[in-house]
Amino acid sequence: MNDLLIEIVSLFQRLDWLSLLDILLVAGAIFAALALVRGTQAVLLLRGVIVLVISIALLSSFLRLSAFAWLLRNTLPTLVFAVPVIFAPELRRALERLGRASALFNFGAREPEILPVIEAVAGAAEKLSGLRLGGLIVVEREAGLKEYIDTGVPLDALVSVELLVQIFHVNTPLHDGAVILRGDRVAAAGCVLPLSTEPSLDKQMGLRHRAALGVSEASDAVAVVVSEETGTISITHNGRIIRRLDGHRLKNILVAFHRPRPSAWLDWVMKAFSRSTLRTDKGSAEAGKERAAVEKR
Repeated sequence: MNDLLIEIVSLFQRLDWLSLLDILLVAGAIFAALALVRGTQAVLLLRGVIVLVISIALLSSFLRLSAFAWLLRNTLPTLVFAVPVIFAPELRRALERLGRASALFNFGAREPEILPVIEAVAGAAEKLSGLRLGGLIVVEREAGLKEYIDTGVPLDALVSVELLVQIFHVNTPLHDGAVILRGDRVAAAGCVLPLSTEPSLDKQMGLRHRAALGVSEASDAVAVVVSEETGTISITHNGRIIRRLDGHRLKNILVAFHRPRPSAWLDWVMKAFSRSTLRTDKGSAEAGKERAAVEKR
């Protein structure tokens, strides 16, 4: 016991400012890694890796298992190559955040340009909801969406309520895809988006909602969805969805996203609106009927 105390004291005596900086950098890197995977499936994988490493350390320290130790020495290095594969989505998101670190969140358009766009998107969503027409409008932000724009028909037209409603009318050839907005222009319509593969999603959620979640998981885009079956308006960002909105609330959320705020504020906005929507749903008989309806699109 005394030897252990002497060793601990000697360690503290050798501690200088450079060692403290080294420890803080390591702690910061670990904290950043945990923050990146928080709320994702990677948390379970990371937990499994930590349990495995701790178990291996305990077994190798207290038990003399020569064959097992040899196996570990030869298999553990492969984790260096396995980690980038396992955590590929999180690593990609981290690199994208680093690339956007110097820029504040915005829709990529100047203040006078984006407010009419917000008005047009909210107005179009409200009209589509009233007409029971399905719609999917994606607003490009810092991360470019060219790979998805190229899958649709280029338009390069000024955003307006009438244009958006007309695109999603059932008799038009472009109604079955997504509309992508770049600044104050409609970049393309009929675009194909990646579907979310999150297993915890509602099984009744249709392809439009899954596509909206998918593009929000793959980029920092904001997607507005109108259900063809129920006429409900939803918005997605960063893999989260807020459902059963009206035009006024949708406009408020879009304005909140447009204002230059840190990403933590945007996450708080999504959580706050989600909780508010949940409380409204629980107290409304109409919302109960909407939850029972199957959203085919």
